[in-house]
Amino acid sequence: MIKLIYLATPDIAVKALEKLNKKPDIEILAVVTQPDRPKGRGKKLAPPPVKVCASENNIECFQTEKISKDAELIKKLKELNPDFFVTFAFGQILSQEVLDIPRIATVNLHASLLPKYRGANPIQRCIYNGDTVTGITTMLTVLELDAGDICETEEIKISENMTDIELKDIIADKSPELIYSTLKGLYLGCLKPKKQCKDGITIANKFKKEDGLINWDNSALNIHNQVRSMVDFPCAYTFFNGKMIKVIETEILNTENKNCSCGEIITVTKQGIEVNTKCGCLLIKKVKPESKGVMGAFDFANGAKISKKMKFGD
Repeated sequence: MIKLIYLATPDIAVKALEKLNKKPDIEILAVVTQPDRPKGRGKKLAPPPVKVCASENNIECFQTEKISKDAELIKKLKELNPDFFVTFAFGQILSQEVLDIPRIATVNLHASLLPKYRGANPIQRCIYNGDTVTGITTMLTVLELDAGDICETEEIKISENMTDIELKDIIADKSPELIYSTLKGLYLGCLKPKKQCKDGITIANKFKKEDGLINWDNSALNIHNQVRSMVDFPCAYTFFNGKMIKVIETEILNTENKNCSCGEIITVTKQGIEVNTKCGCLLIKKVKPESKGVMGAFDFANGAKISKKMKFGD
């Protein structure tokens, strides 16, 4: 029986917890997650999704602000004597004392093909950069950020209109079996982790709100990638008549319009709002105006009395 402690926080890590808990040769001794946080307009405290899942499956759950400084929790985890720690979007850095607790190893599921996109935001960054392939990696956790030996990987193709939310769902679906395969291989001694290649290391930093501002002097392709990489957060946005408009969905058009300036509206159709860029035209299909829900761009244009020759970004 493989005994593990699962360290994770957001919804992307829930399916792995559920499926590992159903494996007959896996015993989840406990879950460690972040504290409850304010959420929604009312800012009421809400538990992390992994805590909710642990409660529903009668798994003991510990919450901590900083595990490396939580002496009481560290003592409890040592007493549980796990074979493995499994971390998946936990959101905290583990100290060497914590890494030394499991009998065999701490295994981390990272949402990229390492060494590419080390860091906190690999899912959004690969879409933002226009990659056509990404993947997931299981690795042995060390003190250096995402630098441990690689256990197993699985490639994932990125279609031209895939969003960060869609990619996150695919990763959530694929992760459980890769984690399970890794744990089995390490436990039985038949899996030999390999050192990461030092070439091709990139860092995937988190987006800031200001990263969502659309620069219409960019190409239609770059803006499209920006929009679909930020649906979850912070959301790409532009301005019209001084009001911020979040852009939710776009499509690249195979047209050129050299008679229009960047950000100028070419036409409005039932499909959406066609906008000129530095290279190519972009169709805005869905938007979220200030204080309103997501709506079709055509409906927004009618309500805002948008017509050709007007410009975004003003």
